[in-house]
Amino acid sequence: MDASFWNERYISKEYVYGKKSNSFFRDFIYQKLNIPGKLLLPAEGEGRNAVFAALHGYQVTAFDFSTEAKHKAQLLASEQNVSIEYLTSDISSFDFTPETYDVVGLFFAHLPPSERATFHASVISSLLPGGLICLEAFHTDQIALYSGGPKKKDMLMDVEQLANDFKSMNILHLAKTERVLDEGPFHQGKAALVQFIAKKK
Repeated sequence: MDASFWNERYISKEYVYGKKSNSFFRDFIYQKLNIPGKLLLPAEGEGRNAVFAALHGYQVTAFDFSTEAKHKAQLLASEQNVSIEYLTSDISSFDFTPETYDVVGLFFAHLPPSERATFHASVISSLLPGGLICLEAFHTDQIALYSGGPKKKDMLMDVEQLANDFKSMNILHLAKTERVLDEGPFHQGKAALVQFIAKKK
């Protein structure tokens, strides 16, 4: 899918994935992090997670290749009286500067297999030593469900795949789970998910 697909999806006034942050990310912020730091959110869409983190004191950098997503994220930040840095970039051209971020959040950032491992390696490189990754994505079993996500199985994720991609890190949590999504009109209903938290050595 290219930027035009996502621009068309995001152009409506409605926040198609809602204004509330991802619930797994909320729990992560509340339970795992006590001191705000630098946070990177690739493929951030309409800004719900970026704004939530900024409200909790984090210095947020987010990006997406959709200009409509950036516009709505900036509106949401203004509405909540917070500041975020939001860039327009695709994943392949973003500058993942080594050892820059305390946290990277990856939420439903699905890529083809040919790009995924390189992307995950760039994310690891961009973390400071001791930095954390928090990830939630659709599991391969999501292919049979209709609550959201890619309809190509090779773009979905599983536990073994993530364990391999992030084997250089200390994995703190990695599990397949099911929950009912209620994140705007495009994430609704029972979903098969994989959740992951890891710390850079």
